[in-house]
Amino acid sequence: MNPYRILIADDHPHAREAILAMLEDDPYFDIIGQAKDGKEAIKMSLQLNPDIILMDIQMPVINGLEATKIIKEKSPFIKIIILSVSDNVADLFTAIQYGAQGYLLKNMDPDEWIKYLHSVVEGKSDATRGMAGKLLYQFREKDLQNSSQAKSLTRREMEILLLISEGISNKKIADQLFISENTVKNHLKNLLEKLELENRVQLAIYAIKHIK
Repeated sequence: MNPYRILIADDHPHAREAILAMLEDDPYFDIIGQAKDGKEAIKMSLQLNPDIILMDIQMPVINGLEATKIIKEKSPFIKIIILSVSDNVADLFTAIQYGAQGYLLKNMDPDEWIKYLHSVVEGKSDATRGMAGKLLYQFREKDLQNSSQAKSLTRREMEILLLISEGISNKKIADQLFISENTVKNHLKNLLEKLELENRVQLAIYAIKHIK
């Protein structure tokens, strides 16, 4: 099969170089261009018609979110993955509204990047569920924090707790969050200890009680 053609849009040359180094050895991906701002990304998207654009949020002239909106209006079949140094839920929500297919943190491990990109380009539901799960977590987090016990939980623990309440298995949680199944088990152990519960069923009931 032909490799997926990727346009990198980031105003920092070192960031572009790092992304290029990360992807250049993968036969599934071919870097066809690099844009240094949102305006250039829009122009190059029309000229090169890439399969995927890796779009930084904070760029001069036109930021990544606005560029995403414009590109998706002109070329809706181009897949856009938003890049950011933080997982700000407002940015994530706006990116989804503007038509982005994914959201990658710049500090994620290279293997996680590759796995996520493959999920997006192959049309797997894992990537979409990951975004939806993050939004679900963010919008429901305040409800959980009404509990004094929940206040001791880490962000990851609360995210896993929300997924447990939906009946998702450890393996699927691991796949969705791009972590190992053993890591999920360790988080479950910590959740049980912090919330003074005995098993997964009680965790699910606890989450449902504080979420719904």
